[in-house]
Amino acid sequence: MLPKVETADEVRLVDQVLTAATRPIGLHVIIESNAGLDAAQAIGQATPSLRSLLFGAVDMSAELGCALDFTSLHYPRSRVVHATARGGLDAIDVPYLDLEDLDGLRRECELVRALGFTGKAAIHPTQLPVINDVFTPSAAEIAQARKIIDAFETAPDGLPVVDGKLVEEPVVRRMRRVMALAQSAGVA
Repeated sequence: MLPKVETADEVRLVDQVLTAATRPIGLHVIIESNAGLDAAQAIGQATPSLRSLLFGAVDMSAELGCALDFTSLHYPRSRVVHATARGGLDAIDVPYLDLEDLDGLRRECELVRALGFTGKAAIHPTQLPVINDVFTPSAAEIAQARKIIDAFETAPDGLPVVDGKLVEEPVVRRMRRVMALAQSAGVA
């Protein structure tokens, strides 16, 4: 995990050093400064060893001079999601700092999942059940994804209608992402 990354060159350098010293290793980069946010697209495509971009809200809010809350950090979070989507990476949100507020953790997980994040970092094991519950696709989501993918793949004209809605390729891509998350969580 690489903190405070501000350029793609930093990621490439670390990747080269680790690859030469050991074996290829998955890298996780924290975007937590204005410079890092400006370079997020390039950072997200720096090396095939990159697995995720993490959003570092605490440092980002300090640098921006804004509140450390979801609304104030919506734009930088969105930029991180955009960079990960382009690079096919996971987007991981900052840990929730109030260890005793599991309801607040759940709300924030739901907000960032809706924004496109695929996970949330934890700072204590008690947070893991909530994080896993929110980010693991439900049985209903998995069933719907399978239904849509199957309908699309078997439609003779390539334009199936599922539950009264036309299914096009972007919908199928989103459903494949649901299935990939479910498979990585071991529930599909």
